Amino acid sequence: MQRIFQAICLHGNVLKYSILKHARVIAPAARTVVFSRSESIAASKLEEHGFESTTIADVLNAKGKGADGSWLWCSTDDTVYDAVKSMTQHNVGALVVLKPGADKAIAGIITERDYLRKIIVQGRSSKSTKVGDIMTEENKLITVKPDTKVLKAMQLMTDNRIRHIPVIDDKAMIGMVSIGDVVRAVVSEHREELNRLNAFIQGGY
Repeated sequence: MQRIFQAICLHGNVLKYSILKHARVIAPAARTVVFSRSESIAASKLEEHGFESTTIADVLNAKGKGADGSWLWCSTDDTVYDAVKSMTQHNVGALVVLKPGADKAIAGIITERDYLRKIIVQGRSSKSTKVGDIMTEENKLITVKPDTKVLKAMQLMTDNRIRHIPVIDDKAMIGMVSIGDVVRAVVSEHREELNRLNAFIQGGY
């Protein structure tokens, strides 16, 4: 999954322009008809609605408000054992950590990696250790906004070697996306782009 993730990040634009170039060479005879007067207009439409248009908000909408991982959280006062148990029950790899109290402000994030490195490897007890003792704190948290492009989120995750990223809007937590969510969105977008290009070549525009 990580290799696919990095490959799409590195070669997304190369793929886009090679496909666009391919579309102009495939049928020289048809090109005169299809591209004649509207070549620049059609190309700009492909750019506008093609690669790199999907946002994090689109990913969250696709997951749905009730999707596991979108609203899962724990408190800094919870035990690591309870946090890991919640991750296991909901089949997710990370939980947003909130501060105790009515405002439920974001305190950080706890991941499976935190559990392995700071509990298992160090021989600590998950039942006596608080989430707040091992979480990644808010000031070190990597986040995205709903209007962040998926490819930008992918780059952030790759550069920072993280697998989950909280979505923040006006300092409020509105969801969480994972590497799997982002890769699926990019692959889907590329597949839709190929379909549009195929329709374009066949005179569907």
